[in-house]
Amino acid sequence: MVTGVIGHDRGVSDVLHTAAPPERLHRERLLTSDGVRVDSVLLSRSEDRTTAIVLANGFTGTWRSPHTRMIARRMLPLADVMTFDFRGHHDSTGRSTVGDREVLDLRAVVDHLHDRGYSRIATVGFSMGAAVVVRHAATFGGVAAVVAISGPSRWYDRATPRMRLLHFGVEQAVGRLFLRLARRVRVIDRHWDPVPPDPTESAGAIAPTPLLVMHGDTDPYFSVEHPQRVYDAAGHPKELWLEKGMGHAERAMTPERASRVTGWLATHLTPPPSEDAAPD
Repeated sequence: MVTGVIGHDRGVSDVLHTAAPPERLHRERLLTSDGVRVDSVLLSRSEDRTTAIVLANGFTGTWRSPHTRMIARRMLPLADVMTFDFRGHHDSTGRSTVGDREVLDLRAVVDHLHDRGYSRIATVGFSMGAAVVVRHAATFGGVAAVVAISGPSRWYDRATPRMRLLHFGVEQAVGRLFLRLARRVRVIDRHWDPVPPDPTESAGAIAPTPLLVMHGDTDPYFSVEHPQRVYDAAGHPKELWLEKGMGHAERAMTPERASRVTGWLATHLTPPPSEDAAPD
């Protein structure tokens, strides 16, 4: 299992320094349909690839995180990888809505990759990002596979101490001040209106796009009830991985777990052989 992680802020020069050839980094600010500029980074290895994977971080996460960068590099042999900061995070503009309008951020990233010529795109989300990739696939489609790691199944869950602390952080002025100063995350100061569909409500509309739900049995934010609810609500094809000893989101993604997710993605991102291809 897996759930959200808090990334450490690193500069672009540091990321460039750690990206050894033949990897290339391309940073862009993408415009969403509601006017937010999303800070994104595309990690690639060749000009002619048509397959891409999008990594959607958890709340307070960032593409600068060493955990996110490790996951991206584990997936790079399969496809180019784009990571980004959700609205209100670091250098992205706007304010975080903690899982509501972030679906427009992901839509801007996926649409941008389609415009660049990528024909097969998978989305992989962690914690808040897991809820976003589920809703994005259900609402907009356009992806070949979806992976939801350490995500919630419903909104306003306060069943764990970590979630009660998170709600204090986003609902109270002092909590929002801490997030802005210590995490470089700016959060809205009002409630959702209307409340968006939760992941359980969205999951049923993803099929026939393949869905992998992955979650840790020691996740301190969301119990194993959450991935089970999302899995049960989804149509086929779908898989549920309950990971023994796994914590929450990006920080819980060991290289071995990232490689296994990459293997699952490979079965859904590799295009079938052309019917008119000449025999060997």
